[in-house]
Amino acid sequence: MNECILLAEDEPALRRALSDRLKREGYVVETAADGCEAHDMASSLPFDLLILDIMLPGRHGLDVCRDLRRLGVAVPILILSARDETIDRVVALKLGADDYLGKPFEAIELLARIEVQLRRVRTHSGQGVFKCGPLCLDTKQGVVTCNGKPVYLTRREFKLLQYLIERAGSTVTRDELLKSVWGFNDSVYSRTVDTHVFSLRKKLEKFPDNPELIHTVSGVGYRFVARDLAQQRIGTIPPEHQDAN
Repeated sequence: MNECILLAEDEPALRRALSDRLKREGYVVETAADGCEAHDMASSLPFDLLILDIMLPGRHGLDVCRDLRRLGVAVPILILSARDETIDRVVALKLGADDYLGKPFEAIELLARIEVQLRRVRTHSGQGVFKCGPLCLDTKQGVVTCNGKPVYLTRREFKLLQYLIERAGSTVTRDELLKSVWGFNDSVYSRTVDTHVFSLRKKLEKFPDNPELIHTVSGVGYRFVARDLAQQRIGTIPPEHQDAN
């Protein structure tokens, strides 16, 4: 399970250099060369982090940040800018950015700030392996497989799936998911939950438009439905290997 980052930077050389460095650190990286592309990608696809340059063609970076927040997109946003005055940082933070890094910067500082934002994803409950038909979620390894084949999930997709599985059969509200998985208390971000559920369905369901695992409870939230769900706690001895005596 590798975190997925959207990097929006219009300078080709810097975009390529940052993308290559982040990939070497183990991140999955998508890139955008202008503000319109960044907005469209961030508002329709699940990412763990958005790195957003301010001076983007087509659409100013701060406009992208503001509009994503108005849409209810809760992805952490790290702003990059050659302007590093106090007022610039204040405006960016007030518009919804989570962090602000002035150019030029050292790669090691950028990586540290990325780690800080990604650490804010909360961890839930004990470790274990959950199996539901062909689906298997290993919380310790951070791995999901379906029919024995690995399924790539972003960090938040993984946490969302884990949270739903741990409450299988119960309806979980969007507000609860926002608070527990994203750490937000404002329901204005409910769209981000729907975006991630939609992405999970495409990756896990045979027929995403008619899901069998993650059901929508109209006007409330979601319910993970699994009649054959089994859990093995990590560190325990599977029943077939236990001493019958």
